Amino acid sequence: MSELSPAAALALVRGRFAPSPTGPLHFGSLVAAVASYLDARSRGGEWLVRIEDLDPPREIRGAADDILRTLEAFGLQWDGPVRYQSRRTHLYAAALSRLSEHAMAYPCACTRREIAAAARIGVDGPVYPGSCREGLPAGRSPRAWRLRVPAGPIALDDECFGVIAQDVARAVGDFVLRRADGWFAYQLAVVVDDADQAITRVVRGADLIDSSQRQILLQRLLDLPTPGYLHVPAAVDARGDKLSKQTRARPLEPSKASGALFAALGFLRQAPPAELAHASADVMLQWAQCHWRPDAIPPVRSLPAPAEWYR
Repeated sequence: MSELSPAAALALVRGRFAPSPTGPLHFGSLVAAVASYLDARSRGGEWLVRIEDLDPPREIRGAADDILRTLEAFGLQWDGPVRYQSRRTHLYAAALSRLSEHAMAYPCACTRREIAAAARIGVDGPVYPGSCREGLPAGRSPRAWRLRVPAGPIALDDECFGVIAQDVARAVGDFVLRRADGWFAYQLAVVVDDADQAITRVVRGADLIDSSQRQILLQRLLDLPTPGYLHVPAAVDARGDKLSKQTRARPLEPSKASGALFAALGFLRQAPPAELAHASADVMLQWAQCHWRPDAIPPVRSLPAPAEWYR
């Protein structure tokens, strides 16, 4: 990717798609990829791909390469080099060090069992009760690092859902920045990467909407810019479960790219004309780029996926 002047970087729209290599892409992945791609391209912007490979126990060998091949087969061409989070840990370490130096992060010795026994349930599981906030208990060693979350609401201004305020301290508590296994947590890594890559538009599934206030808080504490946000409905099966490898979502097949893209555009309520149903991926994406209407996307957290995309 060519170097940009500060003024050009500020003016450029830049989106991203950031899958985890835990398996092949499925219909739900495609919806998020297509939405972020069209949002960036329709604004004359760049679209980057980042592999979020910070959870080795869940990752599948070869999945990252398979994801990239699938994106290419579906006509979703990205700009610049693909970035891998596992190769960027020095950036996350620097951010954690900065937070720690300003007393905004602290070590925690608690186990998951201890937290579950003492915590109430919030938006994303048990709310951390603050056991180590004022220092480690005697005789305990640090396992993880947490953010010292200030009280008060953090507002997300989402293009689809509008303003959603969340008191992160009450809804989540002091959340993890570096896990007990030594790997950096998603919330810190995604904030650092979005800023480092000058991402201006975050378009992703609404299953991640409750993470946004944590990320905005981190952006503020680290003096990083806040991108624009657009969350689209997550694709769910007949039971209401989000499509995933665990819920037996069908992998995308390059030979069926046109049908899958047409279904994804319909899912996003972009009303593709019937004559596009058998067009090539390139033709379909060109039409969608010229007719992209984010205002047509319903402000709901999930929608049922077509039955053929899960078992």
